[in-house]
Amino acid sequence: MEAIEATPALVESARRGHRGAMDALYRRFAPVVHGVLLGYVQQADADDLTQDVFETAVRRLGELRDAAAFPGWIVSIARRAALDEKRRRVPLTGVSVEAESGTATHEERLDAERTLAAIRGLPEAYRETLMLRLAEGLTGPEISARTGLTPGSVRVNLHRGMTLLRTALASGGPGGNTR
Repeated sequence: MEAIEATPALVESARRGHRGAMDALYRRFAPVVHGVLLGYVQQADADDLTQDVFETAVRRLGELRDAAAFPGWIVSIARRAALDEKRRRVPLTGVSVEAESGTATHEERLDAERTLAAIRGLPEAYRETLMLRLAEGLTGPEISARTGLTPGSVRVNLHRGMTLLRTALASGGPGGNTR
């Protein structure tokens, strides 16, 4: 796991135009951005929007006053991009889950779609933390380091989010009454 202190140094280096620093920031924060986006949009859109978020970040890096605030700043750019994308699109009638491989059964795809719909129905803090953990595979400490949330907040969000997710899935509704 990378040192938390390295992020401000990478941001400062990227501000000076060092391509390697921006690449390192991308590698470190792309899973976070992608996970946040998945909480709002389809996977294909999240893949494309991840690139857009980093292009926006590169253009606006000079506007970031505190390099240590980069994790929260990039997450807020991702949220805005996802919400903008949702406003632009015609609402979908269902949730589509792209299979990683062709081996998933129809029932497994339906379960995945139902779970994703339930996660998308959760409050933002829980939705994003669960997407980072379940979809992106980040650990609690990695989520904390890359989002700026305290380790305690991540633990609480994961615990409460999982509780709400179980309730939503048990109720049979995509999002249950969790909003």
